[in-house]
Amino acid sequence: MTGWLSRHAATAVGSLGRLVRQPFSSLMIILVIAVTLAIPASLSLVVRNAQSVSAGWDNALDFSVYLQRSVSEADARSLASLIEQRADVESVQLVTAAEALAEFREQSGFGEALDQLSENPLPHTLVVRPGSANTSQSIVLLQEELDNLPEAEAVQVDTEWVQRFHAILDILRQAIVIGAALLGVAIVVIIGNTIRLDIQNRREEIEVTKLIGASNAFVRRPFLWSGFWFGLLGGALAVGLVFYGLFLLEQPVARLAGLYRSGIVVMSLTAREALAVIGIGVALGLAGSWLAAARHMRRIEPR
Repeated sequence: MTGWLSRHAATAVGSLGRLVRQPFSSLMIILVIAVTLAIPASLSLVVRNAQSVSAGWDNALDFSVYLQRSVSEADARSLASLIEQRADVESVQLVTAAEALAEFREQSGFGEALDQLSENPLPHTLVVRPGSANTSQSIVLLQEELDNLPEAEAVQVDTEWVQRFHAILDILRQAIVIGAALLGVAIVVIIGNTIRLDIQNRREEIEVTKLIGASNAFVRRPFLWSGFWFGLLGGALAVGLVFYGLFLLEQPVARLAGLYRSGIVVMSLTAREALAVIGIGVALGLAGSWLAAARHMRRIEPR
């Protein structure tokens, strides 16, 4: 085991040395891998930050359930507690008729005209916020069930906007997954082609090595380590590019947050996600080098 580990260590150092001796070509390949990995990572961060920012827009997805005038405040509170127990509901807020009238008087500027009313014309209202796990179909079902309540007079919600909102998020998620898969295939092809060229350039060396009894596994080892280093360095550079991009966005986002008086904070990669990006790069590098080495190594035999 010690001998096996020492041979792998020597091969790893030798493979890294070959990359260092070809700095320009190695850097170009590593840069291509890094950009290819950074694109889906950045897009996933964009979606996550959009979801974080849109958390302040959740009230756009709220249901306004206007109760009948005959429903008392006590019954309205009981109904709010009952609806809040549903698994597809995050919270329910009761806006009493008195609170609604006071808010309308303050915002409308018709205070003197409203004082002439003999009674409050506004009903009690329940502001129902759906849970974050809801889909467009479940939100439509929730609206129908709230509308069928005997105490409900009307339910106001922009259902079409909600459906478009969820559809856009679903499209973005699917596009990121598909794009990441295609870019992963591109990395395998790039590394495979690089290893293929390296094998062709070292054909005579491989023939001599096999002539003295080396197995395909032994000959394939340095090329696998080359793929490992390409993937590792490319993944690390991809993480660096993502963090640098977030650094460039800090000041514009802070300026935008100041204009809107909002506490917008740009979410970054976690340590686990950064390691995942590097691990994916290593896995793709090994896959590309293995496929290229396994295919071309069988064709090279000593004459």
